[in-house]
Amino acid sequence: MPDGYEKLLDAAIRHLEEMKSKGARFVTVSAEAIDALSAPTPRPAVSAPPPDARVQTEVEVAPASAPAPQKTAATARVKTQEAFDPESSTAAPAPSPPGPEAKETAMAELRERAMACQKCPHLASSRKNVVFGVGDIHSPLMFVGEAPGADEDAQGEPFVGRAGQLLTRIIQTMGFTRQTVYIANILKCRPDTPGQPTGNRKPTADEMKTCLPYLLAQIDLIQPQVIVALGATAVEGLLGKASGISKLRGNWQTFRNVPVMPTFHPAYLLRDERSADKRKVWEDMLQVLEKLGRPITAKQRNFFLKAQAGAS
Repeated sequence: MPDGYEKLLDAAIRHLEEMKSKGARFVTVSAEAIDALSAPTPRPAVSAPPPDARVQTEVEVAPASAPAPQKTAATARVKTQEAFDPESSTAAPAPSPPGPEAKETAMAELRERAMACQKCPHLASSRKNVVFGVGDIHSPLMFVGEAPGADEDAQGEPFVGRAGQLLTRIIQTMGFTRQTVYIANILKCRPDTPGQPTGNRKPTADEMKTCLPYLLAQIDLIQPQVIVALGATAVEGLLGKASGISKLRGNWQTFRNVPVMPTFHPAYLLRDERSADKRKVWEDMLQVLEKLGRPITAKQRNFFLKAQAGAS
């Protein structure tokens, strides 16, 4: 075996053992690395090794106190591909979550990669900020929207414009805060609008597919008990369903073994001031609270009844 290969293998083993000593249970592998590892590599013919020769070809990354079963490198590649394959994302089970400190470290590393992402050159060249996500990565509740708008692009935080202010009020009425839930988008960059000084556009299917692995990794790390999909594009990006939000809202779906509640996007509620649609969204949120096992007060359950009584 060439000396260069042995040195590289030894360095990789030392790095993984160091991660293991720090409590890491898994490593993140980029799609490019998976493709490179999967490609066949020509090897020169070598003589058969003596019977007692052994070469270490795999390393576990697991807490020292609880060794994990042996896993081959090929198995690790397959599981990584399944975990980040948008085509199989609705069926692929999420991996076991790491401990709190390891989760925070992994999320910080994921954020760094997303902030430097150039996979969509047209979006990277026009964005002001990558809008990664915000909130508590240990929260049981996650909200997923479509893509950043102008306000979000300027501030680098999702849902900070008028629609975001409405979402914040909904979250607070549920008994949470923006700091106790997690909020993210299908797309981390604002869709570019060449020749348009204002306005937004829907992300393309290719843009969503390219960016989706970042969201999948966020979901796998957070392991929320419930995901709320805000609007038709979020539902399409997560579930691959384009049948219309009106048909799906209020009906539980499943994504990576996590219950998903589709509902109207707050921006839609701002365009349509009819209380009937606002009430539908609130009814969806009551279902979310029930799914989470959260107590629902009489004030919360009768929220729109009181509002209608006051208006009459």
